[in-house]
Amino acid sequence: MNRYTFGGDEHLFVECDESMSLEAFFKSLSMTTAIRESKIAGVTEICPANASFQVKFDPDVISPDDMLREVKAIERDAEKADPVIGTRVVEIPVLYQDPWTHETLMRFRERHQDPSTTDIEYAARINGLDGVDAFVAAHSGSPWFVSMVGFVAGLPFMYQMVDRHRQIQVPKYLRPRTDTPRLTVGHGGCFGCIYSVRGAGGYQMFGITPMPIYDPTQTTSYLRDFMVFFRPGDIVKFKPVGRDEYDATVADVDAGRFAPRMRDVTFDLREFTKDMDAYNRSLEDKLNDR
Repeated sequence: MNRYTFGGDEHLFVECDESMSLEAFFKSLSMTTAIRESKIAGVTEICPANASFQVKFDPDVISPDDMLREVKAIERDAEKADPVIGTRVVEIPVLYQDPWTHETLMRFRERHQDPSTTDIEYAARINGLDGVDAFVAAHSGSPWFVSMVGFVAGLPFMYQMVDRHRQIQVPKYLRPRTDTPRLTVGHGGCFGCIYSVRGAGGYQMFGITPMPIYDPTQTTSYLRDFMVFFRPGDIVKFKPVGRDEYDATVADVDAGRFAPRMRDVTFDLREFTKDMDAYNRSLEDKLNDR
C-alpha cells in the first residue's frame, strides 16, 4: 500500500515502498505513467523517483482531497494491470579508467575511503572481484534500469538488473568532491549514474562516456527534439571502448554524425524475474539485431 503525504497545498508525495528495488521502481513508474495518461485537470508536473513520486497540482483547479482521491483510484487500477511497459534499450560507450576522471580522483584522494587505490580498484576489491578487468566485466555485463532522471538536469539514476547479491555496491566518497568531469560514469550505494554536467559530486568514478546526455542548446544531433536524453524506464547497456573508439565517437558527435544505438522493447517485470540472465541476454540480442 502506498503512503501519501501533502507538501503544502500543491504537492502530493507518494511513497511506494520503504526499500529500493526494481519492483518499487516499476510501481512508481507505472503509477506516474497512469497519472500522466489520465490527464487529471490541475496536474502541472509529475516527478517519478526511485521508490516514490511527487505530483504537483494547482489547488485552484483541483482540491488536495480530490487530488488524493484521483491518485488512489489510479493506484487501484494500476495494481490490477500487468507489470509491462514499452521502453527502449540503449547502448552507452564507456572509456573505463580514462585520464580525465583519473586526474580528478587523484586530486581528491584525501576524501576517499582508500587513498592508496583508484576508485575502480577500490570498487573491485570491496565487491570481491579479481581486479579491474573483472570489475569492468561485471559493470558492463548486465543492463541497468533507469529509475529516475533528475537531481542534476538530465542525470540518470540506474539500478543494475541482476539478483541483489550480485549487484555492485560501492559507498560514496567520505566527503564530496568540488569537481567531477562531465559525462563521468559513477556509482554510489546501489545506484549507477552518468554526470550530465561538470560539477561537484561524491560517487565513485569508473570512466567516461563520449555520448552527451544533456544539451540545453539542443545542437547535438540526437538531442534537437528534447534536451534530455534519458527517461525513466530506459534500459542501459554499457559498452567498454578503447581510447581510439572514444576519440572517434567524440569526433562523430561534434560533426553531427553520431546516432546512439537503441531499440524499442517491451519490458515485462514478471518474465524478467523468472530468469534475469536469460531475459538480459534477450535484451542484448534485440539491441544488436540478433
